[in-house]
Amino acid sequence: MEILWVLVIPLAGGLLLALYGHRRFAPELNSAMSLGTLIAAGVLTVRVITGGPFSFFEEQFFVDSFNVFLVALTAFVGFTTALFSRPYMRIEQHHGKLTANMLRLYHAMYQLFSFTMLLALLTNNLGILWVAMEAATLTTVLLVSLYRTPASLEAAWKYFILCGVGIAQALFGTILLYFAAEKVLGAGGNALLWTHLNAVKMQLEPTVLSLAFVFLLVGYGTKVGLAPLHNWLPDAHAEGPTPVSAVLSGLLLNVALYAVVRSKVLVDGALGSHFAGNLMMGFGLLSVVMAAFFLLRQKDIKRLFAYSSIEHMGLMTFAFGMGGAVATFAGMLHMTVHSLTKSAIFFAVGHATQKSGTQVMEHIRGLIKTNPTIGWGLTLGTLAILGMPPFGVFASEFLILTTAMHAYPWTTPFLLVALGVAFAAIFSRVQTMVFGASSGQRLPHPPALLPVFAHLGLVLMLGLYIPPYLSDWYRQAVALIG
Repeated sequence: MEILWVLVIPLAGGLLLALYGHRRFAPELNSAMSLGTLIAAGVLTVRVITGGPFSFFEEQFFVDSFNVFLVALTAFVGFTTALFSRPYMRIEQHHGKLTANMLRLYHAMYQLFSFTMLLALLTNNLGILWVAMEAATLTTVLLVSLYRTPASLEAAWKYFILCGVGIAQALFGTILLYFAAEKVLGAGGNALLWTHLNAVKMQLEPTVLSLAFVFLLVGYGTKVGLAPLHNWLPDAHAEGPTPVSAVLSGLLLNVALYAVVRSKVLVDGALGSHFAGNLMMGFGLLSVVMAAFFLLRQKDIKRLFAYSSIEHMGLMTFAFGMGGAVATFAGMLHMTVHSLTKSAIFFAVGHATQKSGTQVMEHIRGLIKTNPTIGWGLTLGTLAILGMPPFGVFASEFLILTTAMHAYPWTTPFLLVALGVAFAAIFSRVQTMVFGASSGQRLPHPPALLPVFAHLGLVLMLGLYIPPYLSDWYRQAVALIG
């Protein structure tokens, strides 16, 4: 029943806001529905921690330590982003960028976007997982194109085409999985249930599973933002509203990577080799290196942090590809701290660009003087995402690097050089934006900075101390996925 509430609340919120999303109380209603989703996710999490994994609705939905961790993270970041978007979207409307109908579309699609992500995480059916990922693409296309400028329409079109091609590859991979499972489980819906596939994975045809994983990795990897099919991501971040950038980086990329990891578990069992892991390591390492050098060329602040997201998703993919207890634990920890940190950065960036009236970094100066809280939020968020101790990103990157040194030492120079280049590219730009000669204007509504420091506080805590229940939660998930 808890699963039902997690899905029904955002779906009902989307329908309500499709009717009332243009009203003055719509931002508060959006936040209230997101809070309801967070409470339902918390109840579901408590049940899984106390009672273990369970299925629902004739096994069409399934919850274990791995996906309930992502459900809780998605609901939390979704709620804090809804809080941030209250003043942010009102300021955009005050500046004449949005109409009442645009706000209604934004609020309705925001809730439906949350629904599609949660559906993708909670479903046990790989066919429904594909449908949910496609629905998430459609809702975010509408969110990216919200401003209706030529640049935003172009970004939305590029996003739709590239992710549409990618999701078609994932569909073919899902069909191949069904083809392999049908011979063992028989025809019918059970052949697409992940729990059934996992139970018989050693009996599945290895050649078919190898081919299926290639298509699934390319397909869902497009949504993760892995190179070379990453081109949609910087444009979508730069041209869409900043709350959309926060949930894209903090949530949607995680959900797509979740689909890849679930597929890897099946392929590893069928092949008994490191084929899937090697592919993930290759794409992940390529993404880290490529994104780091692209960071040097960026002039738009949102594009800068979009390429940072590509770098960090590549690092997570690399960690899950290595496999093993430590690397998988590090990958999950990095998922958590990256989502919290990157969303906090986009919150600060959103208000900084509103104050300066531009996203061009050369024209954003003196944030520490015009609004110290925005300036310090951006500074601390940047230090956190660059892996400075004692923030949690340092802990997860340290675990990934030390595991790579031990198991795959040839990859270490690539990782160290890429991380060093990324540090230089981002820090050199952010410090001039924060501490340079002041510019900017007073905002017509006070910015919502509580989510920024709440997220950064959690990231700092995870760098210094991981609570035992959270550590046990990660370990249970590590055991489930390999």
